[in-house]
Amino acid sequence: MIEIIGKLVKGSTYFSGEVIECYVTFNNPLNPIHQKSQSHSDVFEGLAWASAQVHCQCSTNGKVMSIEKLNSTAQSVAINADTVFAPDQQDNGHAVVNAKPKILFCDLRLSPGESKTYIFRDTIPSDAPPSYRGQAVKYSYKITVGTQRVNSPTKLLRIPFRVLSLSELPEVALCNDSVDLSPNNPFMETQEREKPLDISLQILQNLTARRSPNFYNITNGRGRVVRFCLFKNSYKLGEDIVGTFDFSNATVSCVQVSVALQSEEHVSDMYKRGKGNPSRISYNKHHEMCLGLKYSQLVLPIPLHVTPDFTTDLVALKWRLHFEFVTTIKLIDMPEDNTINWQAPSTLDVETMIWDLSLHIYPSTTPPNSPEQTKYSIVI
Repeated sequence: MIEIIGKLVKGSTYFSGEVIECYVTFNNPLNPIHQKSQSHSDVFEGLAWASAQVHCQCSTNGKVMSIEKLNSTAQSVAINADTVFAPDQQDNGHAVVNAKPKILFCDLRLSPGESKTYIFRDTIPSDAPPSYRGQAVKYSYKITVGTQRVNSPTKLLRIPFRVLSLSELPEVALCNDSVDLSPNNPFMETQEREKPLDISLQILQNLTARRSPNFYNITNGRGRVVRFCLFKNSYKLGEDIVGTFDFSNATVSCVQVSVALQSEEHVSDMYKRGKGNPSRISYNKHHEMCLGLKYSQLVLPIPLHVTPDFTTDLVALKWRLHFEFVTTIKLIDMPEDNTINWQAPSTLDVETMIWDLSLHIYPSTTPPNSPEQTKYSIVI
């Protein structure tokens, strides 16, 4: 019996373009004492080979997408997965990222109580799609370790992880491949060029730190409802969306307001089945009774587990704020500062107004590694 243990070095979340590292340990545990006395044939355990590979599997919903068109563009070759290392053959869907497999060893023999650890290291493609679990499409990443005993079928250990894509950031002219024309001084320390990942993270930080307040006068057919201010339009995962409501110059009384953070999943027209609307999912929600208020504020946290904006050939994910204003048909006279007695109306004739505001959500500058499991094992 050999136990195979895979453990991610830096957690379960990585950026596209980042190097992922995984320790893979092969352990031959000691047998109980009474079994040792009965058998001498299990002095060591052997494995013929072991390889590891990073791959991303894409599965689709046939009720939303035309799988026939998708299958015609993503054809897979049938192979014998019992004897060949094919990590994506036993999963649903098709592979959109298939890194080159790396051999960990050939002909490994372990005595009872002995273990050996290998480190698997690979770079996630910079243009790889992010991890995503949507209504129409699912992108899931794994490191798959395959191994085989002599004359036995191949066994696979799957280690899932999450990828945040940085490919949606604005393009910046990078000159990493250009020739350095500065004078060569042998007495000066050579400065290391910045890595593309570091440059992308700096762009991300600058983009989401920018504050440019935008004001929106929200009106309906009866007049002005509220003036809304949003301090910026680009956010990172885990940030708070902060805005203010100004009802002081309203000509229509607003009874209550609710704001929800929503994702919109747009399926590509090429693969869309029918004329369905985008799939929308609401996350955190702000709800407030605002009758009689002159000012109010909005604080809406962005969850760390959601997927930021991205676009692929199959689907595009966008984000927005969905507002619902409940307004009165007639303007309500609210009490002044010197009013002693004021009677609120017993009934109100109201109507609901809907308004949507697009915004951008990007990955956080530090991978949000939650205390998820990063250690997986199988016994063969």
